Amino acid sequence: MNWNQIGILYRRELRSALRERTIVVNGILIPIFMYPIMLWAIFTGMTFVQGINEGFVSRVAVENAPPERHAALLDTLRSLEGVQLLGVPDDDGGDFAENLGSTGDAGESPTDWRSALASGEVDAVVSFRALPGDALEGNFAVDVQYDRAEERSRRAESRVRRVVADYRADWVASEGEARTLTEADRTVFAVVGENVSSSEDIGQLLLGQMLSFFLVIMVALGCFVPSIDTTAGERERSTWETLMTVSASRTSIVTAKYLYVATLGIVAGLLNVVAMMVSMGAVVRPLLAGTDDAITFSIPWLAAPVMLAGAIALALFFSAAMMILAAFARSFKDGQAMITPVYWLVFIPILLGDQSDVNLSLGSALIPIGNITMMIRDAIGGVFLWEWIAVTLLFTLALVALLLLLARQILKFEDFLLGAFDGSFWRFAKDKLFA
Repeated sequence: MNWNQIGILYRRELRSALRERTIVVNGILIPIFMYPIMLWAIFTGMTFVQGINEGFVSRVAVENAPPERHAALLDTLRSLEGVQLLGVPDDDGGDFAENLGSTGDAGESPTDWRSALASGEVDAVVSFRALPGDALEGNFAVDVQYDRAEERSRRAESRVRRVVADYRADWVASEGEARTLTEADRTVFAVVGENVSSSEDIGQLLLGQMLSFFLVIMVALGCFVPSIDTTAGERERSTWETLMTVSASRTSIVTAKYLYVATLGIVAGLLNVVAMMVSMGAVVRPLLAGTDDAITFSIPWLAAPVMLAGAIALALFFSAAMMILAAFARSFKDGQAMITPVYWLVFIPILLGDQSDVNLSLGSALIPIGNITMMIRDAIGGVFLWEWIAVTLLFTLALVALLLLLARQILKFEDFLLGAFDGSFWRFAKDKLFA
């Protein structure tokens, strides 16, 4: 193996890649601009939809009026902006038939409120009922029927719930004062929740879950197009045979191509990490500023080498696996179909589930792709299990070594190098390798 030849061929592959628009877009531009554009589009869409929903007028029908002493509750609901109260006389003496336009005698409520709710004529049906015999005289219950599948109905239920809760709290407080009861006396028991996690902890949790997963996707995407272009693309352009005639050995040629694909995969992964961190800080932090959900995004400095090592290991693995399969394709389109099964491996972390309370262990360190994901997630969260990190990297490199040995065996067949073999890797393995 001549490293001088490998260096020359490697630089030639990189120069060719920078002239290829598809490679530049998938390996450089998408990792840089995907997250800013995606987050901007998501939050813009959420704001737009929220604005539309806030503009909806909730049509709330009252089936049974509250007790007389709580008639002010209806006035509160009626005066609430964005709520149209139906089924009870309004301030102008209007009734259900006038407000809703339904059939029936004026002044009468519909016989079946559920049908009106199901047909979309109303968004929520409210029924007040007294609680006789309750320790607190005049206490009442509120039943709200709504359609959870409809956003307008869910918003109507939320508005009614909020108004009733505020009214009940004020009423209970006034009744307690009338009985000279302090707030402690009025409280039978209370559950007080205290969030002990800091804004940095929440930020690390989000970054750990997102960065670890999307790093795998971006490294695979960064290797996807170059691995096809440098193998099947060469055959489609009829330059593969010409390349085999240069003075460099076949091993040097393949090694240069392999390092080139791995380099683009690493670059895509690292650009993705930087873009996500900048995007999360620039977009999410201002949205949550000044709220109880304020988040601070930070990564321990020790996580940087761990993420770099994980990106390199992933790039070496994906490059080897994708190039082996794509080398049997005759065209770029065939190469895409052949290496798609390797790209499916990026979904292994999803199959493992979002287990933020489970750290890297011996069992998870022996799961391809998933082990790198958990290793990076733990490192971002400040958990460094060095023995299992070493096992993860060694296991991944062992898989890479096996793939390279397989590639070396394939290179021994002249019909593969000259393009005389017509078939996929699986057929080649059956007819040649395991014959």
